[in-house]
Amino acid sequence: MAQENPTNWKEKLKTKWKIESDFRFWKVFIGFAITGTSSAFVTRPLRAWIFEQFDLALWQQIGVRILLVLVVYQILLLVVGAILGEFAFFYGFEKKMWLSLGKLFKTKQPRG
Repeated sequence: MAQENPTNWKEKLKTKWKIESDFRFWKVFIGFAITGTSSAFVTRPLRAWIFEQFDLALWQQIGVRILLVLVVYQILLLVVGAILGEFAFFYGFEKKMWLSLGKLFKTKQPRG
């Protein structure tokens, strides 16, 4: 089995994201890294406050964590994207993600 070129992952992402320059690729890549780390950091105190105020079952705590991270991540992604000058890219990325999520929950209408 032939060994893949170590930079192949970068080229695959550049193609998928329709990015031509390495500089822009690294801005986007760093944007995702900053957003992921920041969303975990920002949601921690919010989560602690909510869990102190309400006595939640484990399944409710998991739901709250997922919703908090999802909402905070989306907001931070746009903010970080704007700071890095890549707002349009991240806005398009979020739009595609929400459309994909919407397809998961869309029920098929019966024909007739």
